[in-house]
This record gives sequence, C-alpha cells and structure tokens, in this order.
Amino acid sequence: MPLKAHSLTEKQLIEGCKKRLPKYQKGVFDRYAGKMLAVCRRYARHEMEAEDMMQDGFVKVFRYIDTFGDKGSFEGWVRRIMVNTALKHCSKSSFKKETIGVETMPENSINPEVFAKIGTDELMNLIQSLPTGYRIVFNLYAIEGFSHKEIAENLGIGESTSRSQLVKARRILKQKVEELGKIAV
Repeated sequence: MPLKAHSLTEKQLIEGCKKRLPKYQKGVFDRYAGKMLAVCRRYARHEMEAEDMMQDGFVKVFRYIDTFGDKGSFEGWVRRIMVNTALKHCSKSSFKKETIGVETMPENSINPEVFAKIGTDELMNLIQSLPTGYRIVFNLYAIEGFSHKEIAENLGIGESTSRSQLVKARRILKQKVEELGKIAV
C-alpha cells in the first residue's frame, strides 16, 4: 500500500525520515518540493540550476534531519537549508565585484498605481533579471529577512557591500517597474 504523504502528520514524516525510510523521505520531498523550488529559483540563474540547488538541499535535509529538534517550524528549517545551499552554489560564481551604472538613477518614488498593473509573475521576473549579486542580496534582505550582517557573513562580503548591492538592486527594479508602468498605461 503506497504511503500517502498528505495523510501523515509532519511529525510522522520527520520520524520516518530519522529512521532513513525512503517512503517518508519521498513524503517530505513531495510535501515541500514546490515551495523549496520557488526559494531556489530566486537564487538560480536558470531552472536547471534551481533544481540542482533544491536536490542538494534535500540531500542535506535528510542527512541532518536528526539535528532538527521540535523547536520551531520544520518548513522554516528546511527553507533555511535551501537558502544556505543556494548561497553555497552562488558563492562559486563571481558576483562580488559586479558593477552596473545605476548611480545616476533618480530616487523618486513610484506611483502606486503602477504596481496594480504588474502581476506577481512579472515582478518575480524583474527580480530574476537582476545581476546575480544584486539579486542574491535583494532576496536575502527583502524576502528572507536576513540582516546586512548575516548577508555579509554568508556571502563573505562587507556589510557596506551588502547595503550597496541592495540599493543598486532597488534602483534597477524601480527603473524596470517604471518602464513596465509606462507600457501598461
């Protein structure tokens, strides 16, 4: 009789994974893969890279499942592993010295009506189009809630570099959103 992951509690899945039972590992994978792939996509350059990050992340989840103690959210623990795995993948690429000419871009605010015309997918595509370093810092700060100190430690950069890349990412996004707003009007 096949295991129905959706009919098991999270605790049952975790206990089965701690016993290294493949059907429970599959249950955890089936339950969280969609959300974790979305996390990995924010750091990857393309779909295959995101899938590789997620796969590596789940290998770590199952390897270190014994370290999860019922404190906090299991999904949050898995997400943290995915983010750290994605960061390790990204650290292999050389984004730390990226530069792009955004210093002269204005700091005006965007008309809120523009955001009403832009869908979630368009916004995610805009974020995905950022240069790698800017995208990673933006995701860690704006989406994952990391501090600049945590970002600096994870990426091996200075806090000021993290702040600078966030400012530049926001400027680029602002410009792209404004451009979309002009097209959508």
